[in-house]
Amino acid sequence: MATPLSSLAPALDFAPELLLKAQGVRVAFFDVDGVLTDGGLYFSESGETLKRFNTLDGHGLKLLQRAGITPVVITGRDSMPLRARLAALGITHARFGTEDKFPAAQELLAILGFTWQQAAAIGDDWPDLPLLAHSAFSAAPANAHAQAKAAASYVTQARGGEGAGREFCDLLLVAGGHYRRLLDDSLQGKAPDSEKPGATRASA
Repeated sequence: MATPLSSLAPALDFAPELLLKAQGVRVAFFDVDGVLTDGGLYFSESGETLKRFNTLDGHGLKLLQRAGITPVVITGRDSMPLRARLAALGITHARFGTEDKFPAAQELLAILGFTWQQAAAIGDDWPDLPLLAHSAFSAAPANAHAQAKAAASYVTQARGGEGAGREFCDLLLVAGGHYRRLLDDSLQGKAPDSEKPGATRASA
């Protein structure tokens, strides 16, 4: 028998010490390749590079914004489709085509008026290590490089491009006390523009 929507409880269970560490986060840094995508590069016959974005992650990014947590993307690559994807999700703070991510993050923190103690980050490889090390809370996908996982506060159960970003978002929402309210809003039809299950494909 199905559970009535009015009594649907949060289904997530994160360790208390993780939630304590993630409290107070106001800004969240995201890598793209290997986090919001599976890290693979697909080449068309014309030489165009294609990437696959998971819509679970997209909805998580929207929920962060509803909770007052600013998502920021810093990536070593750049493309119009990637920019279009981020624009569709309402992400206005991003740096593209930079492998030296720490100065970019410092600059964005200053613009937003936050400190590293209010920051969280998720990344999967060496260019992300400075952000993982300086943030109050950090995460790496299940299929991240071993060094990234060693530097992270939390390793997601999901792999990059398969919901790791959403898992990171959910943890921040639970830690900040936002998850229950947003879930109730969703049950009442007040959620942000929904992302259908599946994935969106874009070139990059």
